[in-house]
Amino acid sequence: MMGTSMVKINGTHLTESNAIGCLKSHPLQLTYDGGFSEIREQEMFKEATSLPSYLRSRGDQGKRSSRASSCCNSSNLSRLETKAVSKDDLQDKNTETEVDDIFWNTRIVPILHELEKEENIEMVCAACTQLHHALEEGNMLGNKFKRRNILLKTLYKLVDVGSDPLSLKLAKIILALKVSRKNLLNVCKLIFKISRSEKNDSLIQNDSILESLLEVLRSEDLRTNTEAFLYCMGAIKFLSGNPGFLNEMISKDTVEILMNLIKQINENTKKCGTCFPNSGHLLVQVTATLRNLIDSPLARRKLLSVSALPQLCSVMGQYLGDADVCTNIARMFSKLTSYHDCCVALASYSRCYALFLNLINKYQKKQDLVVRIVFILGNLTAKNNQAREQFFKEKGSIPTLLALFRTFCKLDVHSERREGEGGEQPKAQTPPAQVEDVLIKLTRVLANLAIHPGVGQAMAADPQVVGLLLTTLEHKSVDDCEELVINTTATINNLSYYQVKNSVIQDKRLYIAELLLKLLVSNNMEGILEAVRVFGNLSQDRDICDFIVQKNIHKFMIALLGATHQDICFSACGVLLNLTVDKDKRVILKEGGGIKKLVDCLKDFGPTDWQLACLVCKTLWNFSENITNASSCFGDEDTNTLLVLLPSFLDEELALDGSFDQDLKNYHKLHWETEFKPVAQQLLNRIQSRHSFLDPLPIPAF
Repeated sequence: MMGTSMVKINGTHLTESNAIGCLKSHPLQLTYDGGFSEIREQEMFKEATSLPSYLRSRGDQGKRSSRASSCCNSSNLSRLETKAVSKDDLQDKNTETEVDDIFWNTRIVPILHELEKEENIEMVCAACTQLHHALEEGNMLGNKFKRRNILLKTLYKLVDVGSDPLSLKLAKIILALKVSRKNLLNVCKLIFKISRSEKNDSLIQNDSILESLLEVLRSEDLRTNTEAFLYCMGAIKFLSGNPGFLNEMISKDTVEILMNLIKQINENTKKCGTCFPNSGHLLVQVTATLRNLIDSPLARRKLLSVSALPQLCSVMGQYLGDADVCTNIARMFSKLTSYHDCCVALASYSRCYALFLNLINKYQKKQDLVVRIVFILGNLTAKNNQAREQFFKEKGSIPTLLALFRTFCKLDVHSERREGEGGEQPKAQTPPAQVEDVLIKLTRVLANLAIHPGVGQAMAADPQVVGLLLTTLEHKSVDDCEELVINTTATINNLSYYQVKNSVIQDKRLYIAELLLKLLVSNNMEGILEAVRVFGNLSQDRDICDFIVQKNIHKFMIALLGATHQDICFSACGVLLNLTVDKDKRVILKEGGGIKKLVDCLKDFGPTDWQLACLVCKTLWNFSENITNASSCFGDEDTNTLLVLLPSFLDEELALDGSFDQDLKNYHKLHWETEFKPVAQQLLNRIQSRHSFLDPLPIPAF
């Protein structure tokens, strides 16, 4: 939650501004009343020695009921059920009590006296540490020890001293004594208040408070102690923001504990049909903590091992009306889907697609949420054809994306108008950069979806899809909106791949070619690459080839062959290949040293890119279709270069002798055998059959 959170300690309000991560302010108010007044036990702490004024508690005097000794195990009968206890049993019990009494009087009481009279904070802290060790040694921790109420009353008096180091020592002992309900809530509030300050992180780490907090989440009842869990999680969330706690948290099973908590909330919601009070606030803290932990590869593996992603999707579905919960989980998924294994796991959960569409529809104008949902969809569909198909088949998938596109296009137009008029941006208005960010990620999703043949063909035939893309190119320049223009052009490129009769891209191909001219002449190499790719697809049509020659675009393509960018050379060569299908246009390769540039491309990139080498050979094959002499066609120098290059490239041992791993070698061999070798062999045969290796005789003198 954005804003300022407040904690009240002994009447003093402490405020701290926190951009993200403060506990929600409604309906809970995070106040700490400074006292532990809910001690309702039957036995009074009699004759308590009053503390020095420096350590005197402001809390109320309280009562506690006596409990069975910690030495008793689950087989011991309660006092109401011991009428037939044997003499031996009673004797054993008396012996245990005597041992406890001796340990109490010799080890515990002296420390309690020291706590009551000592006024030096450091000495009191040391005594608390000594007390904790003694209680552990005497098996007096937990809630079964009969003198527990005396301990607690002494500890409670020290809480209001106001020393953070002392409060942490006390809190650790109090939690180890298994307090419940109001007392548990108060001690969790105390730790939460201390954890708000980063300077206390070292204290918390030194006293192993994290382990105590995790034990609360592990062992206490969620429904009974929801508010205590909230403060407990708030403290853990603050600690998770410190990288120094990351390994400790993960090693202490924080991921598993928090996912179990989420599972309990899910199951309770399903069972009751409604969310129990404050569960949304608790989930905000839990998911914020998990998000901090997932930077660790081990934490991510743990999440996958406990099937966390479906559980988190269930939370989103059940708390669809809680924007904070949904945003936090979306932030988690944004991180997780950047990693391949997590991305595959979420993509395989088929229900996630409908869930994400519901979130987009519900929060269409909530930029910080929808931008993450669209980013997640972009990750899911980036390399997964099944994910593309599953998303596309969801009811209203493309219309939902287009509706979001229109919404943010309108916001973008309004922002531009205000800027043009010199007006200030309204506070509630989404900033222009954030508006553009949604459009960037939307076009990425559309580009990814278009890779799937069935989806791509349907999108290419959709006037609304193509219309929005063209509108973007009409109003945006690569200089002002680089990523948006490049993504939009990439989407058009993917759609232009499909040569289908009802394609809107094909119907508007000449207009698209006109729009791309300004991108071709820009200084943005990535933008130029995407534009050339589109021309590579569109130039399969004769009218686009005519357009390319009329606008002298072919000269630009020839110039691009000299680029050091391999992908640009590949795409430019593809356009030139399409142009040479037309016999009348083959002559253009003579312009600007086109043949030499093609041969240089073959020489420079052939051994590492057999697909590019194949395109070069196909282009030279088309160009030389009806030649009678190789030298007159290619020129002496380029002919001789080809006569050397092609035989060496056709030698399998030489051609495939690269320093690649086995998978890459197999990939190269496949393209060498199926694409390059057939056309290169034919080209070599043609050149050799139309080339004379004899030197011409000199002309005789008369």
